[in-house]
Amino acid sequence: MTAVLLDGKSIAKAIKAELALEVIELKKKGITPGLGTLLVGDDPGSHSYVAGKHRDCGEVGVHSVRIDLPANAKEADLRAAIRDLNEAKDVTGYILQLPLPFGFDTNEMLELIDPDKDADGLHPINLGRLVLAGSEQSSSPLPCTPAGILELLHRYDIKLKGAEVAIIGRGVTVGRPLGLLLNRKGVDATVTSLHSGSKDIPSAIKRADIVVAALGVPHFVKAEWIKPGAAVLDVGITRVDKDGETTLVGDVDPSVASVAGYLSPNPGGVGPMTRAMLVSNVVKAANR
Repeated sequence: MTAVLLDGKSIAKAIKAELALEVIELKKKGITPGLGTLLVGDDPGSHSYVAGKHRDCGEVGVHSVRIDLPANAKEADLRAAIRDLNEAKDVTGYILQLPLPFGFDTNEMLELIDPDKDADGLHPINLGRLVLAGSEQSSSPLPCTPAGILELLHRYDIKLKGAEVAIIGRGVTVGRPLGLLLNRKGVDATVTSLHSGSKDIPSAIKRADIVVAALGVPHFVKAEWIKPGAAVLDVGITRVDKDGETTLVGDVDPSVASVAGYLSPNPGGVGPMTRAMLVSNVVKAANR
């Protein structure tokens, strides 16, 4: 068996084409969606990721504003930049790129963001609304990576109702909110959350119809742990230095492709979906 590729690049491209048509209709009504990005420091991965978000906006016709602060920026500088984006009329949604440099209280800074402009869907108010949503569709922005995972599964017609889903990792950007999305009424997956304190992780993964690996440990998930035919989504990524070169390595061992029915690789799978859902959040905010 060779797993069917869950091609996040092609699905993200299709989503952006749909959003471009939606943006055209909004502009006819005098509404222009706008994305803002706020980046502190010189982390190369963060700079690359932010640049990709602005390219996505250009493809879709969304206005974009980029604010970069130096690594030695003071808390007052960051607070002022957040305040400016909260008040900016041409920005319907924006993100504070994480991680922040050492010395900043990330949660405190995130709480300063206007929840209605929270393009990442990570503001505590929006996460709280997700908890309370139940079977209702939340009008608040959803966390981009979890939303992208669900959209990718949907576009490949992978059934979630009654499915056993193993999520490896309990971070606030993927693991925890993904569990909330999956066990909502109407989605009705059965979720097992696995983490560093879990016992017998291989056995729990072996039961799963869908496996989402989001822990940031290179090639952690082994082929012998996977139920034949299961859908496996590789989300965590690690930069590995070897022979003077840096390589991006996912959480899933490549041999998993010989057992799984579907495989979303990393890079190239969920990452493009995350960016597409970010633009989607900005366009939805403009609609609201």
